[in-house]
Parts: sequence; C-alpha cells; structure tokens
Amino acid sequence: MLSTLARAATRRPLTVMLLWGVFLLLGFGLGTGVFGKLSDDVPDVPGTESAVAAEYLDDLDPSGESITAVVEAAAVSGPEVRAQVLRAVADLRDLAGVAAVPDPYATRGLVAEDGRALIVPVALEGGLDDAAEEAAVDAAAGRLHEIDASGVHVSGGPLLGEQLGERAQEDVKNAELISLPVVLVLLLVVFGGLRAAGLPLLVAVAGIAGAFLALFAFSQFTDISVYAIQVTTMLGLGLAVDYALLMLVRFREERRETPDVVEAVHRTVAAAGRTVLFSGLTVAVSLAGLLVFPSTFLRSMGLAVAAVVVVDMLAALTLLPALLARFGGKIAPAKVRAKGEEGRLFARLAGFAARRRAAVLAVAVPALLVLALPVTGMRVNIGDAQQLPKSTEARRLHDAVGAHFPPGTGVSPVTVVLRPGTDAGTADRIRALAPGGGSRDLPGGTTVLELPPAGSVDGRAATELVERVRDIRGDAPVQVTGTAAQLVDFRQMLADRAPWAALTVLAGILVLLFAFTGSVLLPLRTVATTLLSLGAALGAVVWVFQDGHLAGLIGAEGLGALSLTAPPLIIAIAFGLAMDYELFILARMREAREQSGDDREAVVTGLRRSGRVVTCAALLLAVVFGAFMTGGFSPILQIGLGLTLAVLIDATVVRMLLVPATMALLGRRAWWAPRPLRRAHERFGVREEVAAPAEPEPAHH
Repeated sequence: MLSTLARAATRRPLTVMLLWGVFLLLGFGLGTGVFGKLSDDVPDVPGTESAVAAEYLDDLDPSGESITAVVEAAAVSGPEVRAQVLRAVADLRDLAGVAAVPDPYATRGLVAEDGRALIVPVALEGGLDDAAEEAAVDAAAGRLHEIDASGVHVSGGPLLGEQLGERAQEDVKNAELISLPVVLVLLLVVFGGLRAAGLPLLVAVAGIAGAFLALFAFSQFTDISVYAIQVTTMLGLGLAVDYALLMLVRFREERRETPDVVEAVHRTVAAAGRTVLFSGLTVAVSLAGLLVFPSTFLRSMGLAVAAVVVVDMLAALTLLPALLARFGGKIAPAKVRAKGEEGRLFARLAGFAARRRAAVLAVAVPALLVLALPVTGMRVNIGDAQQLPKSTEARRLHDAVGAHFPPGTGVSPVTVVLRPGTDAGTADRIRALAPGGGSRDLPGGTTVLELPPAGSVDGRAATELVERVRDIRGDAPVQVTGTAAQLVDFRQMLADRAPWAALTVLAGILVLLFAFTGSVLLPLRTVATTLLSLGAALGAVVWVFQDGHLAGLIGAEGLGALSLTAPPLIIAIAFGLAMDYELFILARMREAREQSGDDREAVVTGLRRSGRVVTCAALLLAVVFGAFMTGGFSPILQIGLGLTLAVLIDATVVRMLLVPATMALLGRRAWWAPRPLRRAHERFGVREEVAAPAEPEPAHH
C-alpha cells in the first residue's frame, strides 16, 4: 500500500497537490462554519437518569432558553437608571420570541443589597426554530446593551455558546499566529534551509484544515464542544509537523545515498512511512477508548481527533512525497558525519542508562511516581464561568454576580421529578432536604421540585443533595435532573466505563506494537513506561489547577477540581503521542539490530539515530501546545499543560533513560516471542526496509 501511494504521489505530484489544494479550500471555507455551531453543554450523557428526566420534562412542559443580564451602577435604584431599566424591560416584553421578563425592582432577589447591581432574566418562548431563537437572542441582547450604566453584561443560554465560539475562533487564530512562526524558526535551525523547513508547515496547514472539516462534518449530527476547536487544531498542527519532520529527516538521509530524488522519496516512504502509518494508527487506537463512553462529548471528540490524525497521516504519506518529488532536488542531502560524531549526546545517554540500568530505574521510576501522587486526590467538576477568560462577557457577568449578590445566586437548582404514583411521605421527605425550594404541578399529575443547593452548582453539597434524594426515593417513580445530577451521572459513567476503555486501548496498542516489533515483551514494557510519564503529567495538572500551586504563572487559578473534559482527553491523546516517540525509537533500534545483530549496540545506535528527531518533535509539539495555552480557557490550559508535560517527560526521561535502561535489562529477551507468534509475525508483520545506517545531522547553509 505504501509503495503504491509513493508511486502515485511521485508520478502525478501536481495532481496530488491540486487535490490537497481543494481540500484546503474546503477546510478553510466550509469547515470554518463549525465556529457557529459550538456548544458549551458537555456533561449530558444519553440514557442516564438526568438525561431521561430532562427529556421527560421537555416533552411534558417544553420551555425555551433564557439569557441573563447584570446591570451595574453607583445606584441602580436611582431615577435615571431605573427609568432606563424599566423601558428596556417593556421593550423586551414586546420582542418576538420573548416569553417573559420580570420587573427586577418588583421581584425579590434581583436587586443587590448593596444597591449597585441588578439582574434582568429574559425567558424565551419554547419551540422556536434556530433562526427565530437567534433573532430573539440578538434583539434582546442588543436592547439590554443599550442601557446606559457603568456595566452591562449579557450572557447565558444560546448567547453563551455564541460568545464562546467567537472567543474560540479568536484564540485559534492567535495560537496559529504565535506557533507557526516559532515552529518555522525551529525547523530552520533543524534543517538549515527554508525549503526543507517550509514543507512541514504546508503539511501542518493541511492538518488544521482537516481539523476544521472534521468538526464541521460531525457538527451536522452531534453537538461539538467549544473546546473541541482548540484541542483538534493543536493536535492537527502538532502531529503534522511531527510526521513531516520524521519523513524529511529520512529523505535527506536517503538523498545522501542516492542522487535520484524519486528513488529517495520511494525509499523514504518505504522506511519512515511505515513508522508514520503505525504512529497514526496507534494514536487513533488510543482515541478509540473515548468511543467506549456513552458521552456525546467524549465520543464526538474521539471521532473528530481520530479523523484529524488520519488526515495528518495521509498528508505525510501523499502530499509530502508529492512536494518532495517536485521540489526535493533543491533540498540539500544530510552531511556525512565522521563515525561517532552524529548523535553523540544521545549515544552517551543511552550508553550510560544501559550500563547503570539499575540506578537509572531506581531513581527515575520513584521520581515519576511521586509526581503522579496528586492523581489519587483528583476531582472533576462541570465548572462555571470561572473557567473562562476574564475578558469574556460570561465571566464578567459571573464576577459581577459574585461581587454584588449572596453566594448561591443564579445557581441551578437540583430538579426532582415526582411522577404520578409518588406517595406524599416520600415527597415531603425530599422537600425537607432543602427548605425554601420551589414546586410546580404539570399536566398528568407530575410535580417538579426545585431544591436550591448550598454553594456552587457542582460543589459537594449539590452532588450530595442529588445522592440523598436518590437514596430517599426508594422504589418511588422519582427522578433527579439538573446540572448537579448531570455531574453525578457523568462521574459514574467515567467510573463504569473507564476499565473497558483502558482494555480497548491496551489491546489495540499491544497488537499494533507486536505487529511492528514482533516482540511480546516490548509492547508490555512500552505501555508500562508510558503510563509513568502520563501519570506524572496528570499529577502536575492536578497540583496546578486543582490545588492552585503556581497556577498564576500561566494565567490560571486553583479551582478545587479539574474540568471533567480534561482528564479523559489528556490520557487518550498523551498516550497516543507517547506511542509516536516509542515507534520512532524502536524503528531505529530494530533497524540497527538487523544490521549488527548486537542487542546492546542496537540500543545505543537506535537512540543515536532517533534521539535528535524525537527531541525536536517534542520541542515543536510543546511550542504548539504552549501557543494554544495563551487563550485563557481553563479546560484548554489544563489539556495544554498536561500534553506539554507528557510529551516533554516522555521524550526525555522515559525515551532517553528508561527505554535504554529497560532494553539493556531485558537484553535479547526484549525481542522474544513464542514460536507460533514469531511465525505469524514473519508472515503478516510489518518490516521496514533497511536504509542508510545514520541519522543525519542538519546541514546549515
């Protein structure tokens, strides 16, 4: 298959480039339409009690969305501000699509006790189509912003998703403006020439277009989280550069052996292309674990990110060979280095780790385990507007409410649905859990209780209230929904499905690594060392964002819990990225072993040849992830920091020290497999063509 792709790309390079040009136009044209379809509703899990109860209420009593405004002034009850607010309320009531707007001065709790702020909630009619709802929201928000006061902040409902989508688009653009020039400079340092440095960026642009197009496609039949844009774009950009870097380094090496450009491209795809193919497959398999969870968010993220990985892989295997066939003759071959000169530092590291394997393991493994300790106390919450950048209007509204109103204001209640047949005693016991809650009767004998939780919507008091209601109800036809109930159900879903997700990923990874290496022990060793780096990175994220240590250094704050989106995505993506570097190194180790037959020397030689590529790839990925951390969304900061640390720890401590130490410890046994499996691998496994023995140092011109 790879040879067929290589021949097609080199035989018709202009056709291949034209097809990719059309893809780019679709990605940056049609694909960017996803920014208008983003949702901030993450925790819903179809089939759970909270989701079923919410659907039941929507069918029985369909209600519309709502938006909220906070008006700040020196005296909101002063005659001038009061007159403006009341005129705005009257105008809002006359707008098409608006169901109700209470008088804030006549409604208890809407005017702050300090007299410096008031809340104006606007309820929309139920059953509005998208166009009518958008028109009503825009008109209501516009009218509220016309109030002349020291501060008017409007958000919530569909307006929140629109605001977050605009901010996400701005953050992606800024991240690209920051990362692409820095990546280009680093590539210039690596390759020493503009042509070679520019080609990975072309592949990276294809990755970004693929991210947009994949998300737009999935948005047609499922909700796409606002955070999906940053995650898929950063991964699409980073992996594209990684794959292109590996291919280009190998191409320059092959050019050193053959003057024929097309032949060098074929040899590159035959060797490094197989590593790219398996790397893409391992990342995709790691993300397949997200499909085990019934969460719409996690499934859509898994599919979208996997699609982006496939696009990056195809771009590296088709677009890059076409570009090399057309322009590769002007890229200088790698310099011939004296024996022992190339990769000297990495060879010394590998030799040291192999000789002092017991000491390296005794120091590195406990150190990584200590870094991972905070994971044992990890908590996940839905979070509120505090997770958003302070410049967003939703965050300003949240801060204004917190500054002027008592704690708990605006917190979504725990909604209890008492279906027909619920006895009065059960209903009374549930009401007693949160005195002061509201109650309303719906058609058909259904009663809805709204219990106000103490503290935040996803705090311990709120989730314990949900659990106590579920304990009290017994066999009564009572269901609990609302934000706190969604969180309880999401946490339970993670706990129930996480083992199955882990088994799915591990089984797929072990099979792929066996197909790549022909060994039974190497896949097990790879998984064990990868889990160490992953645990250390996740522990650091908990220490910073949950516990608040050093959070201010990256513009964040301690929130007492991680966003429920962060841990699953960090684990799935970081695991896949770690497999990338493992495959880069194992490919070179196996190649050296086949050439020399010396297991110890193969470890040193393999790291000598691959260490520079792995280090450069990790540095480039860290730059990309770091650029996306400038946006300020706390979940993106958490994911960005987690992936950055996972990549850096894995590419340094794990791959440069633990890998050679464990390989030396295993010796010849590292490549062992039972005879039946060995025969199966000889027949069906993947074998790279052995090319020139040295990884080139970049030429400087």
